[in-house]
Amino acid sequence: MTMARRRGALVTIARHPSVLATIVRCVPLCGILLLALIFSGCAQIGYYLQSVRGQLDIWHREKPIPEVIEDAASPPALRAKLTTVLAIREYASRELGLPENRSYRGYADLERPFVVWNVFATDEFSIQPKQWCFAVVGCVSYRGYFAKADAERFAAEITAAHADIYIGGVPAYSTLGWFADPVLNTFINNPPVALARLIFHELSHQVVYVKGDSEFNESFAVAVERAGVARWIVHHGSASDREAFDAMQLRRADFVRLIQTYRERLDTLFRSGATVDFMRAEKKKQYGEMFADYQNLKRAWGGFAGYDRWFAQPPNNALLASVAIYTQKVPAFEALLKAQDGDLVKFFAAVKTLARLSKAERDAALRAQMSSAATTGAL
Repeated sequence: MTMARRRGALVTIARHPSVLATIVRCVPLCGILLLALIFSGCAQIGYYLQSVRGQLDIWHREKPIPEVIEDAASPPALRAKLTTVLAIREYASRELGLPENRSYRGYADLERPFVVWNVFATDEFSIQPKQWCFAVVGCVSYRGYFAKADAERFAAEITAAHADIYIGGVPAYSTLGWFADPVLNTFINNPPVALARLIFHELSHQVVYVKGDSEFNESFAVAVERAGVARWIVHHGSASDREAFDAMQLRRADFVRLIQTYRERLDTLFRSGATVDFMRAEKKKQYGEMFADYQNLKRAWGGFAGYDRWFAQPPNNALLASVAIYTQKVPAFEALLKAQDGDLVKFFAAVKTLARLSKAERDAALRAQMSSAATTGAL
């Protein structure tokens, strides 16, 4: 590159701060990518490259929220939503003890309904999800793709090895504090209660994250989001927010109960030692009944269709696995929070202590917490 071209490039960067910000943030991202490639070999190169491209695209589109609010060209509804987000973000750190940083202080419109699509897979007669292992985050029970077509392509590639596959769109994800996560168009139109829930959940991953234990991480974040939203409503919510939160909690409990019921039934079936033909036929029957039960739930909910996306594909073992990741240990974490008299700072410290244990020790400690709470009537 000639000196003149170098000067021209520097002038372009100086005139466009967002370009400079992207370059600065790319340095650690590229470092992580390099380490990932070194330790994972060639098989993962394509996957890591699409991850980097997707993250860079988000940063390229991101603008500070105050700038979007002040822009006369921004739709009034968007400006109002972002104003609410800033209030929720301040509450998250000031009142809940969640990290005080640049996360959820920027906004990016991705011009698509989801930020990533996660691929879950199980064997035909198992409810245990396959795990994939990566640098930094460890082993997780899914693979995320920034383009739906890439997720579908990967799903097609593994169909022979894993009979049950579920592809789920995700409105947000956490970079675990490595980078500042922005507010996205994929969830900005949610009601205030849902916005608070999502922001509290994702910030929780920056407090505690255990490599290779998705159930622990997600159940902890769900426990924090639920406690956080309940408190936020008391201080800043309206009567309609309270009603929306209560309805959301009831519907979620119904949905989780539905999934857990059929997960247990199918697990019993798969462990029964029955013939392949019998299990295949019974499995089909069980999923037919589960879908019918879901339709009954929708009617009881007055037609609420918020969980329809989980059934956009025919239900299977991978769907059950994807839900279980987020719900299995929530009661144990809520019991632990109650044991700390609802003090989130003490709760975070207790969870960090659990995070330092082995998985077997963590699971045993959470089971003991549940047993103790049940004995004392604290659940």
